[in-house]
Amino acid sequence: MSSEEWFRKAKQFIHSAEILVEEGDFDSAASRLYYAMFYIAQALLESLGLSFSSHKAVISAFGQHFAKSGEIDPRFHRALIDAFNQRQLGDYAVQSGLIRSDIEIMLIDAGDFLEAGRQWLAS
Repeated sequence: MSSEEWFRKAKQFIHSAEILVEEGDFDSAASRLYYAMFYIAQALLESLGLSFSSHKAVISAFGQHFAKSGEIDPRFHRALIDAFNQRQLGDYAVQSGLIRSDIEIMLIDAGDFLEAGRQWLAS
């Protein structure tokens, strides 16, 4: 997929998460938001010609190539790691403990990450 296609899918997943939050489905919203951020990281890495087969490899490589280098605010690497952990809870725990405020933070992070990624690609 092209970077723009990954970004379009990320935007779609952020929108889906907003709907899920309104329905009170915080577990599913966490999953959609994690994947939105994962797709953004993947698009950015692919723009450098890098591709990875596991989620942890994408997260690690994003940290190395973008956060540690200062190419993109390291806040987004932390948000991606946190979103991965929250998605794990939402998908696999019987009672995740995720609440609206957790997801609202993820929504802000995902939206900001999408914008930062687009700005980086445009530069």
